[in-house]
Amino acid sequence: MGARAQYVVVENRTWQRYYSHWAANRVVDDLLPGPVAATRCFRANQEIDEWLDDVWCEGAALVDHDRRILLWFAFADSWSDHLAARAVLARTWPGWDVRFAHDGMGDLTDHLGLGRDLTRSPGWFETFEAAGFAATDYTEPCSVVSVRLPDGGVRAWGSDWEPIGHLAGGPGLIDLIVASPNGPALTEMPYGGVHFDPEARTVSLWAVQDVLGIHDWPLPGWENWALDFRGDDHTQQARLLPAGFPFPRPSLAPALRRLVDGLGAPPPDNGALLARAADAPGPQGAVPVVNPAALMPHEPADPTRAELAALRTALDALIAEAEAG
Repeated sequence: MGARAQYVVVENRTWQRYYSHWAANRVVDDLLPGPVAATRCFRANQEIDEWLDDVWCEGAALVDHDRRILLWFAFADSWSDHLAARAVLARTWPGWDVRFAHDGMGDLTDHLGLGRDLTRSPGWFETFEAAGFAATDYTEPCSVVSVRLPDGGVRAWGSDWEPIGHLAGGPGLIDLIVASPNGPALTEMPYGGVHFDPEARTVSLWAVQDVLGIHDWPLPGWENWALDFRGDDHTQQARLLPAGFPFPRPSLAPALRRLVDGLGAPPPDNGALLARAADAPGPQGAVPVVNPAALMPHEPADPTRAELAALRTALDALIAEAEAG
């Protein structure tokens, strides 16, 4: 139970890890006021001497003051929410290289020179024998898959699978995709996309979420194929999609307003929930036990008046730009 987050602060050639049991869905909120406020927030939480693994860590950030680099990942509720967060961070972290950590904890440990496998267990990338394709018959797929056909044309489909899930089935999945019926046009932006070019033996992928293993290319089954990883940039696939299957073009203004609404909102108090869970009788006389870490509330970012004013100025400007088109 919980939404675990790990924070890392690098300063004066040393680094330290911090932990919050409830902060995975607050990583963006803690980062928005800028590097000084974010660092205060991290250090106000529990200092630990271990790494969370890719299973349990649902959000993380590394602030490297020596190199002025920010690495972070967290699940976004939508494409717009991710892009809105990126736009604000670009203004409140001026002079910093702000990067979304698509490889999750692997990007953080690799930045520290510890490699990408430190938080992963053997066999973490599970492949499967392709026997079907999860094309959707509704308008809000998790991702979009497109394929360049032998005649040079391109077809596209919505998919229930996460972008990197299409790579777990190997190249044999492509024929199954091509044999799938056409789906409806999109009304919402997906979380990512994959484009296959069998003749060029190239896979192109983008995502606004973590895609663990993307830097371990070639993944099993994709030997002799090239990967074109586009980060969270969907524009290349947008240019390839057929005219009848375009990406929507949502405004970022609603997502930016949600960030405004969240300013200063305290994290939820889970104490009452945990108390009720601990008091409830367990099956066959079992005694419920609460993880002590779950009893420690998250210490959120507490920006100064100047930091909060700068953040509000950035949000107001971005909302005006989004509304102007």
